Amino acid sequence: MNLYIGNLSYNLEEEELEDAFKAYGEVKSVKIIKDRETGNSKGFGFVEMSSSEEGNASIEALNGKELKGREIRVNEARPK
Repeated sequence: MNLYIGNLSYNLEEEELEDAFKAYGEVKSVKIIKDRETGNSKGFGFVEMSSSEEGNASIEALNGKELKGREIRVNEARPK
């Protein structure tokens, strides 16, 4: 299950984001979206969980929780 993570702290690292989601299941991939020119975080990213059960558990547990000083938003990612 692919999850959209919004309102991320601009200095959050992918490893820190992965650690937050590991408690709820197997994390297949983590990607924080960065500006092409500056390399700075755009404040959102994606986490892929190995199953929809783990993804839903992550949404329940982490949506609205504080991570590095910001309340993150966690939703199922919409297809491109």
